[in-house]
Amino acid sequence: MTKKRLLILEDGTIFEGIAFGSDEASMGETVFTTGMTGYQETISNPSACGQIMAMTYPLVGNYGINRDDYEAIELAIHGIVVRELADEPSNFRSGMTLSELLTLKGVPGIEGIDTRKLTRLIREKGPLKGILTAAGEEVNVIELVEQVASYSLPTDLVARVSTKKPYPSPGRGKRVVLIDYGMKHGILRELNKRDCDVIVVPYDTSAQEILALFPDGIVLSNGPGNPENVEGAVETIKELVGKAPIFGIGLGHQLFALASGARTMKLKNGHIGGNHPVKDLLSGRTELTVQSHGYAIDASSIEGTGLEVTHLALNDKSIEGVKSTVYDAFSVQFHPEASPGPEDSNHLFDRFTKLMQTSSGKGNFNA
Repeated sequence: MTKKRLLILEDGTIFEGIAFGSDEASMGETVFTTGMTGYQETISNPSACGQIMAMTYPLVGNYGINRDDYEAIELAIHGIVVRELADEPSNFRSGMTLSELLTLKGVPGIEGIDTRKLTRLIREKGPLKGILTAAGEEVNVIELVEQVASYSLPTDLVARVSTKKPYPSPGRGKRVVLIDYGMKHGILRELNKRDCDVIVVPYDTSAQEILALFPDGIVLSNGPGNPENVEGAVETIKELVGKAPIFGIGLGHQLFALASGARTMKLKNGHIGGNHPVKDLLSGRTELTVQSHGYAIDASSIEGTGLEVTHLALNDKSIEGVKSTVYDAFSVQFHPEASPGPEDSNHLFDRFTKLMQTSSGKGNFNA
């Protein structure tokens, strides 16, 4: 039996469709992803915390959900919007349907709406706050529009998705401390493939505690939301720079820039999907990248920070990578671990491991 559900946006736009997943209502920032595949990785990416994600590809769920393609154990996303949902997936790895997963994890979805119209609206106005109504319930639309318009986007997204306690992912190679601001498991996988001895720590771990682990390198992970809302992170990174090589990814890239004295800004249209072209200014090579962010480094704030721009987005010329001209530290806005998407930038993990081998910093209190 089908149940009706509404997607109501802060500007008063209303979409009516069919409910799937959880029957509960949910509110969040409505954005879109341009990826054609990889919906399981997209919805399990902690960077999607607080978002209602519209899938621009019209058919979603056709290969089901499998055990291997999660980027986090729990889903932090607030809702999913699709044009057509596949109820009977066909894939030898499929263990359940997308709707079954969302029901299990308490995430609502809506299908049967004009996702092209929704995408064009978001491209014109930027991300819009929205609500997915409870399944099958009659609602007062006027009241809900007012409720959505007055809704304040949460500022504690990183605290919601970061690990609560440190844990190891052992290897026999270089010791890497990975600060979890909302880490995708793909990052951990790539470090383990290079035999790194990884210790994952919560986002609010102090610099002293991190250095007490004697890292050969430090990774600043991806994560959700505004980098200026991550309490204490900038001060911690300032204390870590120069003590061991640093590699920032996604939100970690933005936090590294803030710690270096640059500023960040919110993009009118964020980058979410696996088909974003980026120019590597050092090699002259263009790579297709995976991205999931709504903020970027303000290019006008780079001068005097000791940062050199290394990567640019070819679509909007926003900064996609920087490196320190003083310390062994670099960062990229995109996801070199892919998951899902092209692996053109996977070599950056090799660059980081090589940097750990050649760096003079030993990651101790005296470095």
